[in-house]
Amino acid sequence: MSRVEARGLGVVLGGRAVLAGVDLRADAGEWLAVIGANGAGKSTLLRALAGLLPHSGEVLVDGTPVRGLRPRERARLLAYAPQTPALPGDMTVFDYALLGRTPYIPHLGRESRADREVTGSVLERLDLTALAGRTLGHLSGGERQRVVLARALTQRASVLLLDEPTTALDLGHQQQVLELLDRLRLADGLTVVTTLHDLSVAGQYADRMTLVADGGAAATGTPEQVLTEELIGEHFDARVRVVAGTGGRPQVHLERP
Repeated sequence: MSRVEARGLGVVLGGRAVLAGVDLRADAGEWLAVIGANGAGKSTLLRALAGLLPHSGEVLVDGTPVRGLRPRERARLLAYAPQTPALPGDMTVFDYALLGRTPYIPHLGRESRADREVTGSVLERLDLTALAGRTLGHLSGGERQRVVLARALTQRASVLLLDEPTTALDLGHQQQVLELLDRLRLADGLTVVTTLHDLSVAGQYADRMTLVADGGAAATGTPEQVLTEELIGEHFDARVRVVAGTGGRPQVHLERP
C-alpha cells in the first residue's frame, strides 16, 4: 500500500491558472473522491498527479517526489485511467489489457510469459476471460469500463487514478464497477483516487473527499464533512437536502426551489 499526496499543486493551461496551490492526500489503502462542479479542474488534477501535465508544486508517493522519475518508473507507482480513453476497435481485450505491462517490458523487447500471466489473472478477476479474444469494438459500455480498469490493474501500481470510472454507464453497471473496484482495493491494498460527479455515489464509496473549486481545494475531509448542504449550495449552485443513508453515509437529494 502507498500514500499519494500533492503539495502546492498548480497547473496553467492556455495561459490560465486552472489549479493553484492544491494540497491533497490519499493515505495507504484509502479511497479518495475528488468532486466539484464541471470545469472546476478535477480531471486536470488527476492528469497532473499522473505526471501527464506540466505543473508546479510536488507530487509524492510514500514521501518520495515523482517528478524526477522516468515515465516507466512513475507508471509502476501510479496507474491512470482517463474518462474517455482511446479504445482501438480492432484490438482484442487481452492485447489492450496487456498494454498495462508496458512499464515492465524492455525497450524493443516483447512481453514475457509472466506479463501474459499477470494479464490473464487480472482478466479472470474482472470476469473478462471469456471476452479475452473479442475486439473492443464489440463490447458493451460496462464491458469497456472493466477492460479499462483491467489495463490499469495490470500495471501492478499501488495507486490507481481513475477519472469518472462510471461515466456513461447505466445505474446497474455503475454499481457493478464501483463494487468491483472496492473489492479489489480492499483485497490488494490499493490506494484509489477517483473523480466522481454523482455526489451520493461518491459519499457511499469514498473514505475521504476533496472538493475542488476556484482552482483550489475548497474542502477536504470525510464524506459527512464535505457533503453538506452549505458547501454544495455554495460550490454547485444547487439547493439540496443531505440525509444520512446506509451506515450514516450522506445522501444528496435535489430540492426544487
